[in-house]
Amino acid sequence: MNYRTDKYGNRLSILGFGCMRFPRKLGMIDMKETEREIMTAIKNGVNYFDTAYIYPGSEAALGEILHKNRVRNKVYIATKLPHYLIKSREGLDKLFNEELRRLRTDHIDYYLMHMLTDVATWERLKAMGIVEWLAEKKKSGAIRQVGFSYHGNSSMFCQLIDAYDWDFCQIQYNYMDEHSQAGRRGLRYAHKKGIPVVIMEPLRGGKLVKNLPETAKRIFRSYKVKHTPAGWAFRWLWNQPEVTVVLSGMNSDAMIRENIRTASTVKVGELGPAEEAMLKRVVKAINAKMKVPCTGCGYCSPCPKNVDIPGTFAAYNRRYQEGKFWGLVDYFMCTGLRKNSTAASNCISCGKCERHCPQHIEIRKHLKAAEKELEGPIYKIARKVVTWFAKF
Repeated sequence: MNYRTDKYGNRLSILGFGCMRFPRKLGMIDMKETEREIMTAIKNGVNYFDTAYIYPGSEAALGEILHKNRVRNKVYIATKLPHYLIKSREGLDKLFNEELRRLRTDHIDYYLMHMLTDVATWERLKAMGIVEWLAEKKKSGAIRQVGFSYHGNSSMFCQLIDAYDWDFCQIQYNYMDEHSQAGRRGLRYAHKKGIPVVIMEPLRGGKLVKNLPETAKRIFRSYKVKHTPAGWAFRWLWNQPEVTVVLSGMNSDAMIRENIRTASTVKVGELGPAEEAMLKRVVKAINAKMKVPCTGCGYCSPCPKNVDIPGTFAAYNRRYQEGKFWGLVDYFMCTGLRKNSTAASNCISCGKCERHCPQHIEIRKHLKAAEKELEGPIYKIARKVVTWFAKF
């Protein structure tokens, strides 16, 4: 297993175990299989485990397995504060203590603000006393390091990076999302400020393995160097020194062992121009179903009405590449989970964005189409719930 260091010199396995998708039987976590997989990972050098309060049964399962096998001191636990459920300072302690009980531990190694969406949300938490609360927990040792997980565009990510003295952060990033969400720009910005970056969705929820078009598969098969599609996706990430840990929701023995083999042999800089060019061809093959040729460059921003144009188009494209569900999920994360909406429906057709687009995209037309596809009844109801919570 290869390791990279965090802000304080701790050695973290470059492969982290994402605990959102533990194997299940009849809707319940299969504890026997989950224990076997977790212990296989630990015995092979994986020492970073990422869970969250809202992952059903995950914290409790992880805590029970680590306690039973007496390996808590061999691993780092990352879990998350669902700040969107918190309405008071007292609520912070109540929820945090519940997490400690679930995880059977007296401290959390890496504690994240879960899905921190924008600076306005962080300011709301600050008004509630989150900065003082975190300082107290760090002083007592109950929390060792503080970070946040993020879905959104690179500009807002960089603003959040500057909003607090973070110890680490977590972003969605893969060879398809190189210039969307926080993207390479956000990754490098965090790294420049000395903030380690943990990567989630390296395979886009498995879509870069299971749902590849045949044209993309042929490109991988015909290339002179042979790796699986998952292996290429991980190697692309670990090729970048700015990446500290890559999370994988491993739920089979074969998946765990393949990822461990990759994480044990990969080296920074092993992919050269030829490999990068090959992956660009794969991206082009996947993007054949794109509705909008947006590269996520951000030249169209800022919008006078706060529309997240790159985020909207990324979700709109994903809706046609991977299915309606994933498009809606992406869109809601990028535009709906905010005190101030960044939705396509905010557009007033001023045309400012189109004057700056290097791809000469008819942005206004595509925003209207995206609004029609993505802002249905479910989105509107969920948006009303977010707006109601933002009042408190």
